[in-house]
This record gives sequence, structure tokens and C-alpha cells, in this order.
Amino acid sequence: MNYQAFLKKGKVQNNTRMYEILAVYHGGTDEITKPDVTIGRPRLDFGPGFYLTDLYLQAREWAFKIAERRNLQPILNTYHLNHKDMVDNSKGIIFKAYDKDWLDFVTQSRLGKQPWMGLDFVEGGVADDNVVDSIRLYMNGFISAEETLQRLKYFKPSTQICILNQEVLDRYLTFIKSEDL
Repeated sequence: MNYQAFLKKGKVQNNTRMYEILAVYHGGTDEITKPDVTIGRPRLDFGPGFYLTDLYLQAREWAFKIAERRNLQPILNTYHLNHKDMVDNSKGIIFKAYDKDWLDFVTQSRLGKQPWMGLDFVEGGVADDNVVDSIRLYMNGFISAEETLQRLKYFKPSTQICILNQEVLDRYLTFIKSEDL
């Protein structure tokens, strides 16, 4: 998939989930009242932005995982995301399944090819512990895209929203609270 061609056309939407205001979470070890998109690492699934999920338990599990690595207290941050306005007024891609487009995007991003350049947000499945082994096999040429997708069809995607643009983040995301877990 040529994501730069999408950018020339404008906003990309593969969206079946459209909410006015969406409760979203960020799990970690810090209270983050003012998120900063520049802190993220560039070779993550969707690039170096601020990552959120609308799945409370997923964010909670991530907070505990990070806290254990750092030997710190897990913290869950809660926000409201004006999802509909963000989608309507920003450039982004929404992947609704583990499909070839999602696989290509995540693979390119993890290889440092920056498919997210020029996008304000990317939303879709997480390449978590359940799917990352198949992706690594694909990235290293041991299995085909078709075999990778065949393996992934048994997993329900966990949701992640990566906001890559600070202005978009500041405009559409509102901090609500943090809680020690």
C-alpha cells in the first residue's frame, strides 16, 4: 500500500467505529497530564506518537507490564478523545483488522521506513505478544504475508490509537484523571 498516495488524496478512513467522545487510556508509570508526541520511539507499530487505547483492561495490563520492568508503581491515565472531530479534521488511517495493509504498515514502521510521515494519527490493532512472533517471521522472510495473515486471523486485534501530531493531540485529547493501580 502506498500511504503517500493516500496523503495526496487527503484523509484516509477505514472506519466502522465513530464516536463523538471516546474514553481512552494510557498505561505506564507516570501521570501524564500533558502528553508529548515527541517522546515516542520511531520504530513502534504506528510511529513515534502518543499511544492510547479505548480498552481499559489492555491499558491496565500494559501499565503493570511497564511498571514491572521499571520496578515502579503502575499508573493508568484516563482521557477523553474527541474521536469524531479528530477523524473528520485530521489526516489519519484506521485499520479495522489484521489485514495486508495493516501488516505492511507495521512492518514498514518497524523497519524504519516511516510510513506514518505526514499523518496526524493511526488507529488499529496492536502487534503485541500474541502476534509479534508471526510478524518477526514475516519481516525476516521465513513466512509469506499470506501465512502471516492466516496465523493472525485467530487473534482479535487489541486497539491502539497513535496520535503523531502535537496540535491534534492538544486539540482533541483532554486529560481526565490518573490512578495508581
